[in-house]
Amino acid sequence: MTAPAVRRETRRQDLCLEALADAALRFRSRTPTIVAWGRRLARVLDAGGRLLACGNGGSAAEAQHLTAELVGRFAGDRRPFAAIPLHGDTSAVTAIGNDYGAVHVFARQVQAHGRPGDVLICLSTSGRSPNVVAAAEHARRLGLTAWAITGPGPNPLAAACDDAVTVDAVSAATVQEIHLAAIHLLCGVVDETLGVPG
Repeated sequence: MTAPAVRRETRRQDLCLEALADAALRFRSRTPTIVAWGRRLARVLDAGGRLLACGNGGSAAEAQHLTAELVGRFAGDRRPFAAIPLHGDTSAVTAIGNDYGAVHVFARQVQAHGRPGDVLICLSTSGRSPNVVAAAEHARRLGLTAWAITGPGPNPLAAACDDAVTVDAVSAATVQEIHLAAIHLLCGVVDETLGVPG
């Protein structure tokens, strides 16, 4: 790679990091919501309730990351909590998709696994994924609390949920990077609420 090409690529990388830093600073205004969610989720999980999480693609990976932090541990050692990533059961996902259509792959699992008082966290960079919106709608009808973590709002998923935090960023990659930070902040509040040593 020539020196001018390296400089161009370095500048492009710098712009990506600047966009991430800018989005993170803007997201700070959403942290009171994350704190409220973490406290509520801690009470639900500590009382034997469960967290369901869903998303597509990179958002599915983040949903699974969230549930892994709760079933395993985040910072300090504590008992495991019931947390299910709805895309994780490939046999159920493909059977439901085949028999009922892709829009139902999460909603049907919400019906199967969700109980009144449980929490569903929906992740979507666009906030427009029909199967994630359907899951939120079913969750609310069944008495679950539905929260959305999305890209820029307003969007259909945020509207379908009880509450939402949105990330004001143009790039889907930046949105997903802030979503990961939101997940870690949420897990930190859960642990802090439960008195888990860090």
